[in-house]
Amino acid sequence: MPSFKKSTLRKKVAGGVGTSAVDVYTAGSGIQATVIGMTVANIVASPVSASVIIYNAAGANTVHMVKEATVATGGTLIAIGGEQKLVLEAGDRVRVQMSAASSGDVILSILETEEV
Repeated sequence: MPSFKKSTLRKKVAGGVGTSAVDVYTAGSGIQATVIGMTVANIVASPVSASVIIYNAAGANTVHMVKEATVATGGTLIAIGGEQKLVLEAGDRVRVQMSAASSGDVILSILETEEV
């Protein structure tokens, strides 16, 4: 019997991200996900830096996609969008960390695919 793939668009948000890394998205069991958009907004009255960290479940290691990028007051960091995409496999995580307490809002747009 042939297998079929089901695709679902999802939005994940994290508000008030601060100095501790926050898991914004984790790919579930049996899921292959493509992050098609990611925005980190500075929500405080001074410049801050943002880091986007990817946890690779298969290799049990963590890497920086963006490390300490400056985000101007009222500005945004578009870490993923346009030509840039990110493929995640089951257990992989997207994490965000800011340089100041409660200083970032994060929005991810994701296309999840699973066999049904």
